[in-house]
Amino acid sequence: MEGILSLPEGKKPFPAVIVCHPHSQMGGSMHNNVVDSICEALLARKLAAFKFNFRGVGGSQGGFGNGQGEQADAHSAIEYIAGLMEIDKKRLGLAGYSAGAAWGIGGTCCEDAVKAVVAVSPPLSIFDFSFLKECAKPKLVITGDQDRFVEMQAFQRFCFQLVSPIESMVIQGADHFWSGYEITMANKVADFFASCL
Repeated sequence: MEGILSLPEGKKPFPAVIVCHPHSQMGGSMHNNVVDSICEALLARKLAAFKFNFRGVGGSQGGFGNGQGEQADAHSAIEYIAGLMEIDKKRLGLAGYSAGAAWGIGGTCCEDAVKAVVAVSPPLSIFDFSFLKECAKPKLVITGDQDRFVEMQAFQRFCFQLVSPIESMVIQGADHFWSGYEITMANKVADFFASCL
């Protein structure tokens, strides 16, 4: 599995966040604008950031796993990061963007190693996010009000069903791809993780 670990300056070990990219069959990879922006914002807050390519993307071996394989990839990423001496394995978070939120968080939110999760632009009408209703860990669900894959009333109803602790945010003007709003979104995500990890 191909990935990039970015470490902040300062005293080790660092808390870390694994960031999962959007749908690989729709051109998603770890070199996505949303993924990159989140990683940069995490580093600015002294959090390590690990982004990786799901199977069959870039230098990652294999082929598309219909979501199940990608869940296994997210689990492998957590195991890898937790085993590094530079990382505080008791302070790990996981963020996923679009399909990456469904696959990454869906396959790992019940793992003890994961202390907090963020779902960016979760396409509720395409993927089953019911696993978040059972998740008692700190979580942030964030989307833009112009996102054509996330209907606002459905988003609000969904967030209302989640157990505490939960934060939900809607960024005015942003669509599913966050063009022009990457920094705003990434700062919200990084602030959340900085407060939880």
